[in-house]
Amino acid sequence: MARDSENAAARDTAGGGERRANPALTSRAAILAVVVCAIALSLAYPVREYIAQRQEIAELQAEEREARKQVEQLAQRKQQLGDKSYIEREAKRRLHYCMPGEKCYIVLDGGGGNGQQASPGGPASRPPWYETLWRSVETADRPR
Repeated sequence: MARDSENAAARDTAGGGERRANPALTSRAAILAVVVCAIALSLAYPVREYIAQRQEIAELQAEEREARKQVEQLAQRKQQLGDKSYIEREAKRRLHYCMPGEKCYIVLDGGGGNGQQASPGGPASRPPWYETLWRSVETADRPR
């Protein structure tokens, strides 16, 4: 041990008294840095694509859930429209149809038609579509 320290001291004095400093970046460290950068760059694109594909898969799964809900609603609506009693109720309610042998009345009281009475001073209700159509025909027929 003493001999090693003497050799080191002799080398220090023989080389002009200065010890040779290790360079900060050796060739091995430079090669290692280049290899690490190359690996990082080669992995960046596939990782980005993987993340984008996962996001797209999540969006498509959400769309699929929405489409399935819509299919279920349409299947229920199809079943409902296949029911003869439902069609008759809707024809009576919406189109004011009457079954043969029935006496139907339409009461024009200015109400909404759903058992609600029109509130005086409230907003004016829209006239029925046929009334609007007839008014437009009359307006078009008038000379200018």
